[in-house]
Amino acid sequence: MTSQAASTITHVPLLDLQAQYAPIEADIRAAFETVLSEKQFIMGPQIEALEKEAAIYCQTKYTLGVSSGTDALVLALMAMNIGAGDEVITSPFTFFATAGSISRVGAKPVFVDIDPETFNIDASKIEAAITPNTKAIMPVHLFGQMADMDSIMAIAKAHNLYVIEDSAQSLGSEYKSKDGKTYRAGSMGDVGCFSFFPSKNLGCLGDGGLVSTNDPELYDKMNIMRVHGSKPKYYHHVVGGNFRLDTLQAAFLLVKLPLLEQQHRDRIENAAFYNQELADIADITLPAVKTPGRMIYNQYTLIAKDRDALHQALNEAKVGNAIYYPVPLHLQECFSDLGHKVGDFPISEQRVADVLSIPIYSELSQEQMGYVVDTIRKFYNA
Repeated sequence: MTSQAASTITHVPLLDLQAQYAPIEADIRAAFETVLSEKQFIMGPQIEALEKEAAIYCQTKYTLGVSSGTDALVLALMAMNIGAGDEVITSPFTFFATAGSISRVGAKPVFVDIDPETFNIDASKIEAAITPNTKAIMPVHLFGQMADMDSIMAIAKAHNLYVIEDSAQSLGSEYKSKDGKTYRAGSMGDVGCFSFFPSKNLGCLGDGGLVSTNDPELYDKMNIMRVHGSKPKYYHHVVGGNFRLDTLQAAFLLVKLPLLEQQHRDRIENAAFYNQELADIADITLPAVKTPGRMIYNQYTLIAKDRDALHQALNEAKVGNAIYYPVPLHLQECFSDLGHKVGDFPISEQRVADVLSIPIYSELSQEQMGYVVDTIRKFYNA
């Protein structure tokens, strides 16, 4: 297969926020003006409005706007009283915040290797990692595809463990369960944790995040703990933190949330283009969609032979690309006290050496994607 890229295309960014915001700039400015005129900069009415809309979207009873995806994880762990002496099982192939949040509350991250195709935690290896100190499982729905939640929930139920869904990259991802129902990310575990970092499918204009839950007790506790554990004001029964989402960010997200489903459809369509145009290149493996449900392609991630050389070739052609992630968490210096060594999680270690993500955002034109494809084909002489 070949693609015919327009001769005017000379570069393609990994993400184009200019293109994303141009059609909605007037609405974003209007949202800013409303907040400015109301002067309710902390916990203004837009917070509650967003939480109601987000709960409907996530198909959960409750959501809470928080200060970041990282703080969403920390808040969930704190609300579950997870701390010193406790263990939380998670993946070593993910953004640092996943394991970092566990360490921040004083608990120990316990790593389990990943499925080589989906990059998500391998549920078949979780049970062997459970000890008397295990309190929770934190699966990561990486790149927009949900983990094997039927298996994870069954393990958690059998061992009386919490499940915290790290859904930072998967707002709107779906999982078709064996019970016949389809669940959205963040609706199956005890708490779902989301990020509104600008590069996410639903990004705000800075840092922001969300927690979701169907548990009224956890909801009430997280609601209190995100404002320093205060209820009523200045009366503290628990220690919380300053985990509030800014009113301004909630206002911006209320503009963008109704557009999210179209963003997903566009990304899925763009992925289908890449799947067709890159299918015959033997030296790359296309993203595997194995989880029954919907993959939303927060990233489109290839497994590539000679990854580093391809990375350089794309850079030289001014094609945006990224390596998620160059070092697995068990080999990060800050986790050296866990005693891990090279070879402990071989699949994760292999993936950090051969994965590469290419542009997938919804505003991409076919000409831009054609330029990306042509650059990859030229590298492999396909």
